[in-house]
Amino acid sequence: MGRWEPNARGRLERAALELYVERGYEQTPVAEITRRAGLTERTFFRHFADKREVLFGGSGGLEELCVGAVAAAPPAATPMEAVAAALDAAAGVFEERGDLVLQRQGVIDANAELRERELIKLASLAGALADALDRRGVDAMTAQLTAETAIAVLKVAFRRWVDGGRDKPLRSLLAECFDVLRSLSARGAAGTP
Repeated sequence: MGRWEPNARGRLERAALELYVERGYEQTPVAEITRRAGLTERTFFRHFADKREVLFGGSGGLEELCVGAVAAAPPAATPMEAVAAALDAAAGVFEERGDLVLQRQGVIDANAELRERELIKLASLAGALADALDRRGVDAMTAQLTAETAIAVLKVAFRRWVDGGRDKPLRSLLAECFDVLRSLSARGAAGTP
């Protein structure tokens, strides 16, 4: 093995995901991941703190993408429209990665520790969205409520997308969820049950 390997991070991610799907997350040691990727354990730990981070290492980039979308929303956009733009940007990334996203989610769904980690990452995303709304001048309570609602919309739409085998685009499912949310709000405002 040479000292420098091109795309080491991507090779490690692919190898880990393949092994997690084949053998299960718990049954896959780092040594096996590096062997399959043709790299060393030292290289693995240069890129990832632990084997969980292979699945969650991209969450920082996703958070940046969403925060950027909130910031780039038109000044007249409501807080909900701004977070909808953020989720639309995230959906584009998920749809582009297609099968890899489904495989990753299958691994997470099969492991309680990973499901807990995913919830922590979603809470971090909610906080980042609330901060982005705050920077747009949205009051703290509205920003937090909007961000938490956006995460609920993302969770419901994403689950429908995954469980439906991606029959419908994630962006369409997000739009449907936001439509239901608006409908619920309109009924509540009108006083109808």
